[in-house]
Amino acid sequence: MPQIVLVNPQIPPNTGNIARTCAATGTPLHLVGPMGFEISDRYLKRAGLDYWPYVDFHYHPCLEDFQASHQQQGGRWIGFSTRGSCNYVQFQFQPDDWLLFGSETQGLSAEVLDSCDATLRIPIVQAAVRSLNLSVSAAIGLFEARRQLGLLD
Repeated sequence: MPQIVLVNPQIPPNTGNIARTCAATGTPLHLVGPMGFEISDRYLKRAGLDYWPYVDFHYHPCLEDFQASHQQQGGRWIGFSTRGSCNYVQFQFQPDDWLLFGSETQGLSAEVLDSCDATLRIPIVQAAVRSLNLSVSAAIGLFEARRQLGLLD
């Protein structure tokens, strides 16, 4: 099953909304620090509502800790970025993919993007729109992966 990874998230409600999506789909959620908020943030908890007990949640204080955890489990790193080389609908997802999303203000760093097995983009038609909301992007990527893998029943 694909997993969602948020690298350096900054806005608590976005992370809470993604946690809610992960709870609804049984998708593991990994948060990689440093983050722009504390795990106990009330806005994070409010956005996740009372679904936090249903989230398969993992916190990694830094990228190195996350990399060590990933190495134990295996799978590909799939980075989502406005600079991605492939349209997400043209990509073939696999069950052990890790879907990486960067901070709302900076996206994934060049270091993380270089470590990815593939980088994907979600097409945006209007040139003046820089990016989609993080929680929207994570839901789009996750549901396309789940659709391809036959996990939407």
